[in-house]
Amino acid sequence: MRDATKGVKPRVKPLPEVQPYMVLQYNADGTLVDPFRARKAVNKSSVLQPNLNRPREPMEAYPLESLKYVGLLSKSKLTYALLKTPDESVQQVKLGSYVGQNFGRVTQIMDGEVVLTEIVQDDLTGDWVERTSSLVLQEE
Repeated sequence: MRDATKGVKPRVKPLPEVQPYMVLQYNADGTLVDPFRARKAVNKSSVLQPNLNRPREPMEAYPLESLKYVGLLSKSKLTYALLKTPDESVQQVKLGSYVGQNFGRVTQIMDGEVVLTEIVQDDLTGDWVERTSSLVLQEE
């Protein structure tokens, strides 16, 4: 058995050539965003801005994703949406009510959905922009 392997050389592939490490310098002239610094919102004078001086409504204390649309009430020509909060209380909101932590305002109340228009600040530009969100009826 020893004689059978005597004189046989194993075939080993040569190691790949090592590429030198290229050091990249961070471009501090402002063309690249520093990933380790918080983005500063530019305070532009935009036409669209939330009213920060108005009194807060109770439903603004809850994040929108923590609220559940559970029902609808109609009285005369006034329609109320029933929203369940994380602490299991049910609150009623009407058109124009503020809901959520992004200056959301109720714009439509329908049988299966409550539509809100939120005013949020764009991370890159600092401008205030509107975005539409909705709560869909949750059956329990």
